[in-house]
Amino acid sequence: MTMPQNRFKARLVSGELQWGLWSSLASPVAAEALSLTGFDWMLFDTEHSPVEIAALQPILQAAATGTASAVTRPAWNDKVLIKRLLDIGVQTLLVPFVETVEEAEAAVRATRYPPDGIRGVAGSTRASRYGMVPDYLQKANAEICVLVQIETAQAMARLEDIAAVEGVDGVFIGPSDLSASMGHLGNPGHPDVQEAIRAAAQRITAAGKVPGILATRAEDALRYRDWGYRFVAAGVDTGLLVGSARALMQAVSGRA
Repeated sequence: MTMPQNRFKARLVSGELQWGLWSSLASPVAAEALSLTGFDWMLFDTEHSPVEIAALQPILQAAATGTASAVTRPAWNDKVLIKRLLDIGVQTLLVPFVETVEEAEAAVRATRYPPDGIRGVAGSTRASRYGMVPDYLQKANAEICVLVQIETAQAMARLEDIAAVEGVDGVFIGPSDLSASMGHLGNPGHPDVQEAIRAAAQRITAAGKVPGILATRAEDALRYRDWGYRFVAAGVDTGLLVGSARALMQAVSGRA
């Protein structure tokens, strides 16, 4: 049995534009259904959703039926959490709240087997197809994709240095937390925040890494694409669900 290829990483390296969808519903049924809608990648969030490690594995299994590559955000930049995610088959990690070079380096080390890192060695895990990939230990490092999330003004000030860390494949801007850090809580559309986001895409690209971002509206996603972002989450599943339900209720009830 062969090593699973990380399609997301391969397309990231080639510079392709990849459209994504943010998923917080913590449901295998939702993950399977949404994976079939044509997105290139889906982010499964364990930071701001109630899903735990044991519940994540069936979500990943369900999502594997569709076109979307799985990206997972751990609850924190923690070597134990990262190890457990890798063992259940996660190949692409979006590591939250990275503010320094040292934190970026720690995230990379947590995903690599020795001597390149500190990832613990396990045998029959889902990652190695339960031990049936004979050369998994030799090939795993190359298939892991590390994305670091920049969410504060302090991290923005160190953006080039963080992006330059070896093993970091992409740099993801978090508009909501960034706007809060810049003094505009709840207003990522503020001109100062948007200018920082626009400039960040150029800075990340100039550093030789791939920029990514989350949008909650199609018009924002298209603007970010035009600014140079290459992996863009164009919406959040909970927002889409609630928005559609509210629109339906308003249509049938006549309520504004």
